[in-house]
Amino acid sequence: MGPALLLGLLLSRAGDLMALPNRDCVMAEQLCLSDSTCNATYRTLENCALAKTRLLSLDHDSRVRCLNAELDLGNSSLLHCKCHRRMKRQEHCLRIFWTVHSTMTDGYLNLETSPYENSANEEHWKTDYNKLAALVSGSQLAGAATNPCLRATHICNLSKKCFRLRTDYASICTKGAASEDVCDRRKCHRGLRNFFEKVPEDFTKRILFCPCQDEFCGERRRKTIVPDCSFQYNTKPNCLWLLDSCLEDHICKSRLADFQQNCQPVDMSPDGCSLHNHAACLQAYMGMIGTPMTPNYVSNSSVEVSLWCTCENSGNQKEKCDQILGMFESNKCLENAIWSQMHLKQTTLERQEDLFYSSSLSFQGDSASTSLSSAMSQVAEGKTQRDSSKQSSMPMASSVFSGAVTSWPSLALFLPLLLSPH
Repeated sequence: MGPALLLGLLLSRAGDLMALPNRDCVMAEQLCLSDSTCNATYRTLENCALAKTRLLSLDHDSRVRCLNAELDLGNSSLLHCKCHRRMKRQEHCLRIFWTVHSTMTDGYLNLETSPYENSANEEHWKTDYNKLAALVSGSQLAGAATNPCLRATHICNLSKKCFRLRTDYASICTKGAASEDVCDRRKCHRGLRNFFEKVPEDFTKRILFCPCQDEFCGERRRKTIVPDCSFQYNTKPNCLWLLDSCLEDHICKSRLADFQQNCQPVDMSPDGCSLHNHAACLQAYMGMIGTPMTPNYVSNSSVEVSLWCTCENSGNQKEKCDQILGMFESNKCLENAIWSQMHLKQTTLERQEDLFYSSSLSFQGDSASTSLSSAMSQVAEGKTQRDSSKQSSMPMASSVFSGAVTSWPSLALFLPLLLSPH
């Protein structure tokens, strides 16, 4: 390859940097700011976004200037950038996205696309859920066999990250949860977002969407997010007010756009979803938890979910208000996604893990004589026992951890105690 041809190729590749479609918004912003033309266009869009944030009414010329600035970005990476759900600078990334797409939010429920990268393109976590589930299945933990929600909690307690982040939000959300003067809803929401973002979905889905046959189990499921603090107000606000609060927050607005995209119902679709992806819908639903538009189960005896708001006194915006509630209350896609998750059959891998680990245990009457295989010892000693001293000092929140036939002490992360008689 001649020098001239090589130079031409390099220059061509450098020009293509502005058109990389998968670049995240933080990197795309840095690249744009280094280019004088892109920089000027981006500053115009920042002013447009600022005006919207301050609820300033833009005249016709200003609106046209904002739209033209977005069009001027052409095929740049900034116009096509996305954010990742677990990235460190997520809020900054989302702010950049909505700065570039400020014209997308004119009017209610006009969020055309999700700022998040397609979940299918994100790296999937490798977890030890099946091994931990096998330990619980082979033990005599009270209620684990008959209460799926309690069983999911026991498994979470064996995971260092799941236990820590669940305990964190529980302790925050239950502090003064019965008194609106003390409960810090903002911190509670942040703790919930941390839990659902940072804990693998193998754990979070089973805790939030555990199938129940009685109200005792259903109450535990409903109280997963500590609704007295995270969900309910003394009086139900209007849903239009709830939406306004959401649109003023970059995270909530982004989660709502993601939810609208991935849980869009279609009547003619067999699964009820326009994108035919129940997993993406459930991920988007869990993303709404910990925002001003946090949804939850409406009762202990139902899997129906809703927002804590009303459409009374909505005036001539009653139809818009009903649309907001309908996103959760009458969403066939979301309903089918939740139902499918709750009725998942045990996978072949889980059955194999159960068989492998439980075969190493021998129970005699009410007392347990334990024969540990080398594989089980590796799981117990390499993870559970190593993390026990740190987790045993963490506070337990009664409103989230209540409902067990026998309490689940934090010190019970040692395998011998797991297998002790109750």
